Amino acid sequence: MKNKILMYLFIFSLLLLVFQYVNSKNIIEKYEADIVKVKAKVSEKDAAIKTLEEQNFELSYFSIDRNEDAYSYFEAFGYDPEQLIPAIVEGLYNMNDYEGDDHPIVPYVSTTNSKLLINKVRVMNHKWIVANFTDGELWGEIFLTYSIDENNDLKYKLVEYFLYPKLN
Repeated sequence: MKNKILMYLFIFSLLLLVFQYVNSKNIIEKYEADIVKVKAKVSEKDAAIKTLEEQNFELSYFSIDRNEDAYSYFEAFGYDPEQLIPAIVEGLYNMNDYEGDDHPIVPYVSTTNSKLLINKVRVMNHKWIVANFTDGELWGEIFLTYSIDENNDLKYKLVEYFLYPKLN
């Protein structure tokens, strides 16, 4: 009787070990498959991030934020670029506060009851600015140069401009 019980116990233990082995193997295979899927997703995300970084670099190429030479130019004349660049942009936005029909820098007159306003400004380097403007119906862009005179006043000069045609 003892031998039978030991034999049953041995068979039961063997079946339990086989069950645990198979179950563990299935769990490990599932985890390995999940790891492969996660690694593939991470690779996709990394590729997407790299593409976005490259696009961002290309889009910001003509921006003073990435132009060390322009920063050095300002610093050589004793200006702090971190303070000067916002002042340059703010100077253009301040031109939106004008009386009458004529914008101080935009060479067009509004075709609506709204004023022409400069919306977006990009300081490209230590000399050039691109900005867009609208009256709510028509849109255009201007290309400016700027300088700082001996009194530390900003001077803007309109170089080129255009108005997008109104599409019906």
